[in-house]
Amino acid sequence: MIKKIDRREIRRAKRKSVRKKVSGTAQRPRLSVFRSLNHIYAQIINDETGVTLAAASSLDQEFRAAGKIGKAETAGKTDKTDQTDKPDKAGKTGKTGAADTAYTGGNIAGAKKVGELIAQKAKAKGIEKVVFDRGGNIYHGRVAALAEAAREGGLDF
Repeated sequence: MIKKIDRREIRRAKRKSVRKKVSGTAQRPRLSVFRSLNHIYAQIINDETGVTLAAASSLDQEFRAAGKIGKAETAGKTDKTDQTDKPDKAGKTGKTGAADTAYTGGNIAGAKKVGELIAQKAKAKGIEKVVFDRGGNIYHGRVAALAEAAREGGLDF
């Protein structure tokens, strides 16, 4: 009998392994990242007291406002060389538009924006140094983009 691999269990085990080594203190709180299919969340946590000091996600109002600006800026920009109305093998039409470049929690541009937001909120609270908790995810794609944007925003880890 073939057993299906439960990827959630694998991620939980990796997360447990990471959490054994990474802990937030008052001097260096933990920047925790959670990635779901459609959204990305970041929290800065002091593990000594169990308090969340700052949080940002792709569901925040600031993020949504930035996403609307991103759509408005790219609404008129389309690639006219590759626009066909006939669908390809995957069923997609070749048209590009604002939805391709807008911020969502499920793309790298959105993860970068969440990284910028968490860095701004941390700076406002006087937090400059953090330890990074990737939450059992591979440091790649959206998780890496969020971390790099947070570094560019002024967080040190």
